[in-house]
Amino acid sequence: MSRIIEIHDIADPLLDPYASLRERQLRPKRRPEEALFVAESRTVVTLALEAGIAPVSFLMDRSQMAGASADLVSEILADRWGDVPLYTADDGVLESLTGFTLSRGVLSVMRRPALPSVREVCRGARRIAVLEDIMDAANVGAIIRSAAALGMDAVLVTPRCSDPLLRRAARVSMGTVFQIPWTVIGGCAEDWPAEGMALLRELGFRTAAMALSHDTADLRDPRLKETERLAVILGTEGTGLLPETVRRADWTVKIPMAHGVDSLNVGAAAAVAFWELMRDR
Repeated sequence: MSRIIEIHDIADPLLDPYASLRERQLRPKRRPEEALFVAESRTVVTLALEAGIAPVSFLMDRSQMAGASADLVSEILADRWGDVPLYTADDGVLESLTGFTLSRGVLSVMRRPALPSVREVCRGARRIAVLEDIMDAANVGAIIRSAAALGMDAVLVTPRCSDPLLRRAARVSMGTVFQIPWTVIGGCAEDWPAEGMALLRELGFRTAAMALSHDTADLRDPRLKETERLAVILGTEGTGLLPETVRRADWTVKIPMAHGVDSLNVGAAAAVAFWELMRDR
């Protein structure tokens, strides 16, 4: 039966996943079946649960117990997920524990699900986004949110890309990371771009690299919309896409701009690209 556990000692080791454990500790390489992640905010936690992600524990402001999250509390106490502890305390105590004000008062430690294969994620997909080495978790979350909202079919991230299940990435995605299919393309950094782009080609995708070059096509180029299966590749802030990625792509694509502006933040660029490519679908 689920238990409500009052927090009195913020140094309690049971709370370490929320406060002090680093990513490598939450994801032990030798025991991948024990890997965890932290979901933050009621929206993210709820969407994760709806997607079938298994919770290990919950952490909640006491004010949430009979407030905005009362329905979630009822589900927890109804043993929907088994004997999962619900930790709670005054808002100030939890702020001291986590180092910041809890986003909407709810967090959960959850079991990291096994990722599907690229072939599984891309089965039936016509428009996908590929995130190449984007290290900023907020950008990853924003792109995933735009991909889900604007009708893209799936998202692939390269091995050097920031993890979409990082607390900040999932929060910025508003939980859409649990709604749109995604996975990692490649088992190690060396698998991208050569092997990864070869796989995309094998799966029937043509590739559009979002970058500036002398032969860049306009995002409104009708060939892009006419392509049966298209993978839009987005690169990290600053350096952009790898030269080899651009060389291997079927098209290099740019967003037309005014006032001499040469580029947008990758999150904004992704939203514009997804809208333009999907608006006639």
